[in-house]
Amino acid sequence: MDVLAFGVQTDEKPLLERAFAGHHGLHCLDVFLTEDTAPLAAGHEAVSTSVNADLGARVLRTLAAGGTRLVAQRSTGFNNIDLDVARELGMTVARVSYYSPYSVAEFAWTLAMAVNRRVVRAAHRTRDFDFRLDGLLGRDMRGRTVGVLGTGKIGEAFTRIAHGFGMRLLGWDLAENPACRELGMAYVGKEELLAASDLVSLHVPLTEKTWHLLDADALAAMKDDAILVNSSRGGLVDTDALVAALRAGRFAGVGLDVYEAEAGLFHVDRSLTGVDDDTLARLMTFPNVLVTSHQAFYTQEAVGEIVAATLRNVTDYAEGRRSENVLVPAG
Repeated sequence: MDVLAFGVQTDEKPLLERAFAGHHGLHCLDVFLTEDTAPLAAGHEAVSTSVNADLGARVLRTLAAGGTRLVAQRSTGFNNIDLDVARELGMTVARVSYYSPYSVAEFAWTLAMAVNRRVVRAAHRTRDFDFRLDGLLGRDMRGRTVGVLGTGKIGEAFTRIAHGFGMRLLGWDLAENPACRELGMAYVGKEELLAASDLVSLHVPLTEKTWHLLDADALAAMKDDAILVNSSRGGLVDTDALVAALRAGRFAGVGLDVYEAEAGLFHVDRSLTGVDDDTLARLMTFPNVLVTSHQAFYTQEAVGEIVAATLRNVTDYAEGRRSENVLVPAG
């Protein structure tokens, strides 16, 4: 089977090519799947897409008209896919249901410590041979309270690191994780968690119920000197409300690896053209904010697992099998 892979990163391409060699034909594109690029898939029964692909109704209909029957997304999240339309069109949709939770959890802590200890500001200064400490005062994590919104596999890995720091652990989730309980985590309501936490980290999926989980009211409930980290999905945070809070001088630091309007921006070089997203541009002017481009998952181990799972998804489809990765089975 020939597979057309959209949004393939430079580091990812050789991993995909080695994995698919001898199994399926593979053609990699560095462009993302959008309404404009969807016609490129004509004649390909299977496409593989990245997390920022547009798989709304119009794109899916274009793919189906061109003969595509399988969408194999190289991510766990699938909020970008109109599953109802895929089902209507009789398309199979599969995702990667699991990859290294440590990749995201460790990166979330990287963001937390970077904004806490003003690492980016310090690095910029020392490159200019400015070795002053003014404005670089951070805080010990030991003894402080961390609030973990979402305690699944990634949230648990994040919690284990927090436990190693010697922090007080608060959690919020629909279902409690016994492993987090064993570490000493106390499960509380969202409002109590936000009000008590020195560090808040998001590890929940993006659904209709979690969209803007941290809205203006939720942000107002947080401590003025709290640190906020989001390495899950951008839509969990109301960015306009966050900018307003930052303009009011709130929060010791904010680390964001995701942004609610990141599609078409993240994983693309805009250094020459700039961006026309005023909210993102304003957000990045704050000295206590660190924005990275949805790279928390991007480790050798995690990408290797994603590639292997994508190959299995394509092979399962070709051989008529169905796994736990299938979101919409063949019609």
